[in-house]
Amino acid sequence: MIRFRPLSLMLALMAGLAAPALAEIRATDILGREVVLQEPASRIVLGEGRHMAVLGLLHPDPVAKVVGWRTDKGLDEPTLAAYRAKFPAIDAIRSVGTGNREISVETIISLDPDLVVLSLMDAGDPAMERARDQIEAAGIAVAYVDFFAHPQENSIPSLRLLGQLTGGSARAEEFAEFYETRLARIRDRLADPAIRRPSVFFHVHAAPTNCCSTVGSGVFRDFIQTAGGENIGSGVVQGVLGNVSLEFLIGADPDFYIATGGDHMRARGGLVLGPDISEAEAQESFAALTGATGFNALTAVEAGRAYGVWHLFNDTPSHIALIEYLAKAFHPDLFQDVDPAATLREIETRFSPVQVPGTWWISAKN
Repeated sequence: MIRFRPLSLMLALMAGLAAPALAEIRATDILGREVVLQEPASRIVLGEGRHMAVLGLLHPDPVAKVVGWRTDKGLDEPTLAAYRAKFPAIDAIRSVGTGNREISVETIISLDPDLVVLSLMDAGDPAMERARDQIEAAGIAVAYVDFFAHPQENSIPSLRLLGQLTGGSARAEEFAEFYETRLARIRDRLADPAIRRPSVFFHVHAAPTNCCSTVGSGVFRDFIQTAGGENIGSGVVQGVLGNVSLEFLIGADPDFYIATGGDHMRARGGLVLGPDISEAEAQESFAALTGATGFNALTAVEAGRAYGVWHLFNDTPSHIALIEYLAKAFHPDLFQDVDPAATLREIETRFSPVQVPGTWWISAKN
């Protein structure tokens, strides 16, 4: 028996050499940077805590994959409570930063993650660039995603990227088909250049006082354009956000007035919408806004073409439901069969691991 051991050892070694090595994961992030992992990431640091909900579109238990997160852009309280109820381990996730464009390299390295996910909004910031270099120098992969700056262009590529890096590609493709089918339907129906595009004023963080913050370019302008409207703020606001006077708004008298709001507007006497907000409270705040002096003189308000929408649609792939809602408001004859509320329900029940009740939009017709 002894004389056969060298041969047995040789055969064993040859078998080991012949066995396939674990395949590397190579992906390209939203900045065109190559990200390499030896296996799907299972210890992730999120540069924005609210992106837990994006991971939730890909994995039934996203909390199990996250060891750290930056909390200045975290989950809203009702959504956090829903995650906590289902995944109590969420309270063990370490904070790696609490300020805007601020992150602790030391804390991240101590957590021994295999992937750090940063936002496109972090790119170009000198402090964040230094932090990224230090994190990568420690052998930790960094990937950039974008669900905010250019959501229509970057949300699905970002979701696919996270799918590749975390072993959720099949789920990412399923959501991509869901999203892209709905977006294509809107674009196809609005493809005729003869379709009139109504003028739209988008009042962000809307309140009756200190009017009015609006959008020139970027996220909400893109949603308006895709939904078949023309954003009047683009002609007067340089950049993404800017202010115009109430007198400008009254003089422009747009076909549609769209306000954004959230729980954060309650203290400012503005439009209150979003998770855990009742329709009654949303309607009351919307009535106070559109009934205020100046706003009540708008043709859009008088004619029932005034709407309120949740502001944080601007940082989630669920924004496809908002685009549907706007398209149906601007062009009701073209989109009679479209049900944005059903789209949101399907995202929650088919893709999300938690369900959070709330009021996401409101109108004078409600």
